[in-house]
Amino acid sequence: MSVLVCLVRIHVSSITTTLCFSSKTNSHRVSQIRIPAINKTPKNNAELQPKNHLPQIPHQKKFVHPEGSAYTDTNELGQFNECPANWEYVLEGIRKMSHSIDTSGDREDDDIHPPKERRFVVLASTILSSQTKEDITRGATRRLRQNGLLTADALNNADEETIRKLIYPVGFYIRKASNLKKMAHICLTKYGGDIPNTIEELLSLPGVGPKIAHLVMIIGWNNVQGICVDTHVHRICNRLGWVSRSGTTQRTSIPEETRKALQQWLPREEWVAINPLLVGFGRTICTALRPRCGECGVSKFCPSAFKETSSSSYFRSNKS
Repeated sequence: MSVLVCLVRIHVSSITTTLCFSSKTNSHRVSQIRIPAINKTPKNNAELQPKNHLPQIPHQKKFVHPEGSAYTDTNELGQFNECPANWEYVLEGIRKMSHSIDTSGDREDDDIHPPKERRFVVLASTILSSQTKEDITRGATRRLRQNGLLTADALNNADEETIRKLIYPVGFYIRKASNLKKMAHICLTKYGGDIPNTIEELLSLPGVGPKIAHLVMIIGWNNVQGICVDTHVHRICNRLGWVSRSGTTQRTSIPEETRKALQQWLPREEWVAINPLLVGFGRTICTALRPRCGECGVSKFCPSAFKETSSSSYFRSNKS
């Protein structure tokens, strides 16, 4: 969910979505998610110091929202799995590789929408950001806003062809235009123009899957009910050997399996931060094809290091 989320760096444009985890300010931006960088001190920092030539990973920002936060329990985790060896070293090493980013030019923009409208923008922008680059998502969201179509009422009354033209060229723009209009009608008639506040209700909306639902809960409601797992998190967690199918040692096959397996052992305080952290890492170093293992500061802890080549097809279908 292209979930760096302009709303959720989760990366959405006028908002920032996983999906646009952009650290650049934008005069049209609606709001920005700030992800907490949790400081952990590994036993041997020297082993994890980044090399001078390492590619830069997008900086992680603090996640602060005036409405407070909530971490809720899930009943789907099943049997608890032990934490993988050295996971803290690996996570801290990835964080250290992001510290070279200069964020001196960053500044926080105040939300320009009332809470209800802001949440609707979060949902609409997150839907647009799926399988779409952040700059394209930003442009589509900006055009909708400039034409007054970023409220449930406006989208519900808009012509679907108009929506298509405004959001093009986001991925699957024809389907997304239809889903946006249907979603707006449901939000208007059932929630008074607001958005659902539970995972189950969000999943009932057209165009909303588990990744989008968890991302919207985090950004829109500041309610962390689960980890937002996109293809980067799915790929990297499997490469690191952090997740497996229930009762086996086999890799998980879909992001939702990865989410459930990861939530069995990853501390809750890491549930928000891990998505943007691994998304940045996956875009720069641990790429889907030809991962740059020789430039990775934590490759010594990775059982998949130097084993995947350009001919590898396991993750080819999971690129985002």
